Amino acid sequence: MKTVQLGNVTVSRLILGGNPFSGFSHQNPDRDREMVEWYTTAHITETMQQAESLGINTFLGRADKHIRRTLQEYWYGSGKIQWFAQTAPEFSSLAGNVAGAIDTGAKAVYLHGGQMDFLFAQKQFDVIKDFVKQVKDHGVAVGVAGHNPDVHIWANENLDVDFHMCSYYNPTPRDKNAEHVHGATEVFDDGDRAAMVDIIPQLRAPAIHYKIFAAGRKYPRDAFTFVAQHLRPQDAVCIGVFLKDKANMLAEDVALFQEALRQ
Repeated sequence: MKTVQLGNVTVSRLILGGNPFSGFSHQNPDRDREMVEWYTTAHITETMQQAESLGINTFLGRADKHIRRTLQEYWYGSGKIQWFAQTAPEFSSLAGNVAGAIDTGAKAVYLHGGQMDFLFAQKQFDVIKDFVKQVKDHGVAVGVAGHNPDVHIWANENLDVDFHMCSYYNPTPRDKNAEHVHGATEVFDDGDRAAMVDIIPQLRAPAIHYKIFAAGRKYPRDAFTFVAQHLRPQDAVCIGVFLKDKANMLAEDVALFQEALRQ
């Protein structure tokens, strides 16, 4: 699989996302619970092994105790996949969360999309800048995620980041609450997708396109065709999979992605 350079890290153009591992289906509470129950350490390990066998070398997952411990066990075995850590907004100390991720072995750290949307809305710009400085001071690649295009426009003008995590959808505004609320009504509007891909060409740093399937609401072939039309040479794509539904889902996604890029 082809790669891109995000800061000092070489990354496969297709990246494994960790939302399903942590029960963030963005569908309904029953689906959330199903993902949490099925994605045991063994099933997470099997998914990562499958990703590596398909040429995926990077995993994006939460910097919480569950994911950190799972990765440590995976790496202690034969696992080689590298980790881009997503800050976890439930931690009281952002700096402590970042330090824990780096200590665990993260190759990059990025500010959680809900956190970034919230801090931007609350005009807590110094917190964002301190986060970027802390990560950079450790020599680790740094990025910011966001569901709101304005977040990325501001970051492009005011931050020195190695990558942007650009969500195609903004299901629930995070202006008042950084954390995802399980069971909240979520809206997946293609107008959000159009607005995000419209600003990506303005970004100096590479972008990781995510939520491209609208949490299972888009057919994978259609989603990858759209992404391929808007993917810059320096950009990558992050997807989540639920292999309980289909054991070869990830292999099919890789094939569809590579086909879309050839068109």
